[in-house]
Parts: sequence; C-alpha cells; structure tokens
Amino acid sequence: MTSKILIVDDEQSIGEIISYNLHKEGFEVENAYDGLECLEKLGQKEFDLVLLDVMMPKLDGFQTLKKIRQDSRIPVIMLTAKEEEVDKILGLELGADDYVVKPFSMRELIARVKANLRRLDYESERGDDKVLTHGDLTIDLAKYEVKKKGQIIDLTLREFELLKFLAQTPDQVYSREELLEKVWGYEYYGDIRTVDVTVRRLREKIEDRGGDFRYILTKRGVGYYFGG
Repeated sequence: MTSKILIVDDEQSIGEIISYNLHKEGFEVENAYDGLECLEKLGQKEFDLVLLDVMMPKLDGFQTLKKIRQDSRIPVIMLTAKEEEVDKILGLELGADDYVVKPFSMRELIARVKANLRRLDYESERGDDKVLTHGDLTIDLAKYEVKKKGQIIDLTLREFELLKFLAQTPDQVYSREELLEKVWGYEYYGDIRTVDVTVRRLREKIEDRGGDFRYILTKRGVGYYFGG
C-alpha cells in the first residue's frame, strides 16, 4: 500500500517542493501550513508519517509534537532551520523519531523518510506474537505494549523498538553506532546523541525512581545493554 505522508511547513514553497519530490517517489502526500491544521488533518484521516517544521505560526513544531504524542505513536521527522544542539535534543525529548536540519538535500530527506517507514513495515510484517518478560516488565511484541507491574507504560514507537531490540538479546552490549543502524535503520552521520536521549527517556519510564538502573545498562566506553 502507498504510504501517506503529512508535510507541515508554513513556507508554502518548501512544502510544495517536498511534496513534489515525495510524490515522484510514489508517496501519497498532503500539506498543512501550521500546527493547528496539522492536528486537524491527523484527526480526520490516517497518515503513516509526519514531516514537521519547527518554526511555525499559531502552534510551533514542538507544541504540535507534544499534542501528537498525547495519543499517537506515528513516526515524526522534525524539520528545523536551527543548528543549536538544544533544539535537536528538545525534539527528541518530546518524542520525535528523527530530525533534518535545513537546508537539507532532497535525497537525504527522502532517505530519512524511507528509513523510518521501512522500519515500520518490517515490524508489522514480522507479526511477532510472543511476550518478553523480565522481572516486573512485560513486552508484548504483537500489541506494541509494555507493562510494568501490570501498569501500561506509554512509549513512543522508537522507544519501544529500542527496548524490544535490547531485551531480545540480554547482556549483549551494543555501541551507539550499532543501535543507530539496527534500531533507526541507517547511519546518523556520527550524531550519536540521538541514542543517548532515547535511552534517557526510556529509563525515565521503565526504571524505578531513585534506584540503580535495572533494565537499560551502560557499559562504560562501549555502549548499552539490557540487564533484565
């Protein structure tokens, strides 16, 4: 089936260029020009991925992303003209799956879109039907559901994928570069902070507060692994 992509950018010319190129690649696309219109369209129909600009009127990209993440795990790629590291990290902290800094090449953007969608397709095609249990944590691979002590934990799709990947091979240490390749699906041009931010968000949700980490552990100088 053709993937549906929602492009959200208040600069109409940029939105049209992205739309034209994605359409050429075989995607079905729609445009929105501010955060409120984005939320309205997401409420009206289903999309497979959102390209979300940061600097917009009415509701900026970060505010829009927070509202999207209240009830959806749809992949979101942030489009930002800002170079500051804090803006990239903020987007990831709020639940973005990826980001592309303007000006970007259309080839790079399309590669990012395909990588995120490919990951989604792969997971749905596998049809995993087992449940991983580690201590008081259960990971239902079919339902994309995580519970701790019987209580459902709200994870983004990327957080779930990272947890699932690590939990399937306990005690196996992976470098940040390996996790970018295995979980994100492509190389991140050396920007390994993406992994650190996602790990931090995941720990905040599944680890006990005030105690030592039990599930997502760090091997100093190497990377991360699942302890269970």
